[in-house]
Amino acid sequence: MLEAGEDPLYVARRVVRMAVEDIGLADPNALSLCMAARDAVDFIGMPEGNLALAQAVVYLSVAPKSNALYTAYGEVQQDVEQTAADSVPLHLRNAPTGLMKGLGYGHGYQYAHDLEEKVADMQCLPDNLRDRVYYQPTNEGVEKRIRERMQEIKRQRSRASESHSTQAKKEA
Repeated sequence: MLEAGEDPLYVARRVVRMAVEDIGLADPNALSLCMAARDAVDFIGMPEGNLALAQAVVYLSVAPKSNALYTAYGEVQQDVEQTAADSVPLHLRNAPTGLMKGLGYGHGYQYAHDLEEKVADMQCLPDNLRDRVYYQPTNEGVEKRIRERMQEIKRQRSRASESHSTQAKKEA
């Protein structure tokens, strides 16, 4: 494309797009490398910038691939359009007044940093989207670690939920 006279910044734009759409979180460094290639083209110009673009293209060609984030984002957009009028759960609402506190705003909010496991067990989506999971990481590259972390968070939330249920039964 470059040798045929294509605008180098157009090529850089396409390379950046490949990094976010086709590589995604399987290799999060792909985006940084492609942005650096774009900056190099902009800074040093051509023909020297062609090596930065070539480096980015080679990196992308051998990087693990995943469009899981791209797919998840599309699902989120659909749900946002369909549920824009749905209410935010009360525990996520700010309660700057006594009336709002009395109505339950902010009650039950969990600040993850105050918790031993650093994982809050609370619903953050409207009721009709309860337990909806958008991002399904693959087993490619870094996404494998993300998948494992998401599974660990799910286990921690399950334990916290069981603990809360046991505590509530004791108090009743």
